[in-house]
Amino acid sequence: MTVVSCGMVLAAGLGTRMRPITDRIPKPLVPVAGKPLIDHAIDRLAEAGVKRVAVNLHYKADMVARHLAARQTPTIALSREDDLLETGGGILKALPLLEEVFYVVNSDVLWLDGKIAALRRLARAWDPERLDAMLLVQRTTSALGYEGPGDFFVDAWGALRRRREREVAPHLFAGVQILHRRLFDGCTPGKFSLNPLWDRAIAAGRLAAIVHDGEWYHIGTPEGLALAEERLATHRIER
Repeated sequence: MTVVSCGMVLAAGLGTRMRPITDRIPKPLVPVAGKPLIDHAIDRLAEAGVKRVAVNLHYKADMVARHLAARQTPTIALSREDDLLETGGGILKALPLLEEVFYVVNSDVLWLDGKIAALRRLARAWDPERLDAMLLVQRTTSALGYEGPGDFFVDAWGALRRRREREVAPHLFAGVQILHRRLFDGCTPGKFSLNPLWDRAIAAGRLAAIVHDGEWYHIGTPEGLALAEERLATHRIER
């Protein structure tokens, strides 16, 4: 199994769909099951053996920075964005803080692991010679609070293809992945999405996925937050 000791949490977004909650606090600090979303993400990374985490900040950045300063472990490095750089641009800016291979976790996703933790399953499936990216995907039929058309079709070997227009795909990106820094070769600093880089990797056969085998919660709106809280109340979540 590949040892991944570095990670990044994406926490710079405006959280507009979570208003009015995010008028007061940034989305990464919204509590779910008694713990801010960003702490759920960082704690999962720490449990997987990650020693250093980069976090990008923009909206209400000082609030997030103050919150993170209270943590003892893992070591946290901040990447502040004067302008929102989106997923690709944000990671590219933070690359000096990251290692050759690293986890990336969206700060607004929450999941329960199956028998083996999802991050460890990703590390077990990761092949640094063959892949530039590996995504965790969730079945749309079991994604709590999700009602979209999905993102990907995934075959038995983990190869992906995107949903075409007017198609409904059985899997969605779960906001958790492993990346190699070479995925960003040739990229120019600035604002851009990860999607074109994924498409390039798919075309080259250098992107794969595994399907999450536990519960996954789409916490994008106050309604989704309430639904997740209701469901999580039936589980014993570490606080």
